[in-house]
Amino acid sequence: MDAGIRPQLDADAIERDIETRMDCYVYVLGSLGNKRCLTYVGWTDDVERRLERHNAGKGARTTRGRIWVLLHCERFASKREAMSREWHLKRDRKFRKALATAYQGSGVSKQKSSEL
Repeated sequence: MDAGIRPQLDADAIERDIETRMDCYVYVLGSLGNKRCLTYVGWTDDVERRLERHNAGKGARTTRGRIWVLLHCERFASKREAMSREWHLKRDRKFRKALATAYQGSGVSKQKSSEL
């Protein structure tokens, strides 16, 4: 192969590469219910916007009608890594229970949680 000849780059491959390199976040939300704290795990590329959508009733069906606060957030370099971590956190009840217990013990009321 001639050193001066470069293989042509595939535009779709470049776009896929850019999509997989964007920063993504895995988050855990908490909401105080009847004497317990519910948790929700998800992933996004914009945590603030996603929390606003959940609180506006436009998030996942299971989050509608509640006031949610951010309990935990982790940043990842790719969508694949974030989705993998989300899968693990959804199955890690011990971790989510610890977050919920800390949130309940913080003394934040339902009314104040909407201000966070």
